[in-house]
Amino acid sequence: MPDKESNRSNGHYKSYKDIASSPRRRSKILLFLGPAFIAGVAYIDPGNFATNITAGSEYGYMLLWVVLASNLMAILIQSLSAKLGIATGKNLPEISREKFSKPVTFGLWIQGELVVMATDLAEFIGAALGLYLLFGIPLLPAALISAVGSFAILELQRRGVRPLEAGIAGMVFIVVVAFGLQVFFAKPDGSLILAGLFTPQFKDVNSVMLAAGIIGATVMPHAIYLHSALTQNRIVGKTETERKKIYRFELIDILLAMLIAGAVNASMLIVAAALFFKNGLQVQDLEVAYTQFAELSGPLFAILFGIALLAAGLASSTVGTISGDIIMQGYIKRRISLYLRRAITVIPPLVVIAIGVNPTTALVLSQVILSFGIPFALIPLIIFTSNKKIMGGLVNHKVTSLLAWLIAAVIIALNVFLLVETFQGLL
Repeated sequence: MPDKESNRSNGHYKSYKDIASSPRRRSKILLFLGPAFIAGVAYIDPGNFATNITAGSEYGYMLLWVVLASNLMAILIQSLSAKLGIATGKNLPEISREKFSKPVTFGLWIQGELVVMATDLAEFIGAALGLYLLFGIPLLPAALISAVGSFAILELQRRGVRPLEAGIAGMVFIVVVAFGLQVFFAKPDGSLILAGLFTPQFKDVNSVMLAAGIIGATVMPHAIYLHSALTQNRIVGKTETERKKIYRFELIDILLAMLIAGAVNASMLIVAAALFFKNGLQVQDLEVAYTQFAELSGPLFAILFGIALLAAGLASSTVGTISGDIIMQGYIKRRISLYLRRAITVIPPLVVIAIGVNPTTALVLSQVILSFGIPFALIPLIIFTSNKKIMGGLVNHKVTSLLAWLIAAVIIALNVFLLVETFQGLL
């Protein structure tokens, strides 16, 4: 990520005073938009496709309330991460390095790198699968093409953070339009959507497992690390009053980004419910989903799905690379070229694809690995944002901290359940 000295040259303001002096309120708000949209890409990555399509095909609209609940959790978690960067001028790994012992910090770095590897596995396989479905390109060459595409998106960062934000926002826009059109063509039942959103229920153990998968695929540890870094030096508040104002503007960014991410995730499940569940089809494979979309609603419907998968994979793979840079720099004060990191992280997905692992199976397993990393990001985040010495005037209210701990407990418990059930299924 750009350092403090490069903020102005990248189109960013050095201090809040620069923005406050602008006569146009609308332009002020626009200057704060961006960080949450980049972090929010993690909430609509290919792993979400797999869990939401499966949930919709097996249980119809029943688990829509889980999508809503996970999105509300994400709003609170991302707001804490953004607030940490604004209040301290440091990201989560940097503060962890300062507050924890060297062995603990080293361990956190290792697990963080594993999280990024699992993230890259999901994103590259998703992008490669999108190319395969759309153009019939074999998965291995498709993965190589996806790697080139991710390098191209990273190149935007050389021109500053704003071009990178615009590029990723463009990818997100493609996903939004694709699923918006799919929902329109699928003609779902509005009354069933409302019932699914506001009637919490489970049917059996498998539905609980899918709910855990939805939450696990939504709340991503690398997004927690990333958001604190995106806000730490973006706009600097020199007083507590300025920092509080910056945070209030950033909340608008978070609400917009999470609203979009939540709508996309809900759309995935709704489309699967309207087409697959309605026709008695249980679809757990994205390639099968693509084929069934074409058979039930025509080739255009399937193409929209493939385009969304490709765009989500490319955007989220770039975000994963940036997160890895933040994790290494923060925990061990080391940094390698983003392009070298991208080249290294391409290797595991290529190996997985080369040995013939089913892409959807690989996506699900990557989400299981990611669930290991959630406590190591979420618990320190809550501890730090609840500490007045660290946060100053932006310290969590007691109610906020209590709610955050409850959410953390629910997420961790569900992920433990998911891990146990997954490993029992493999044995």
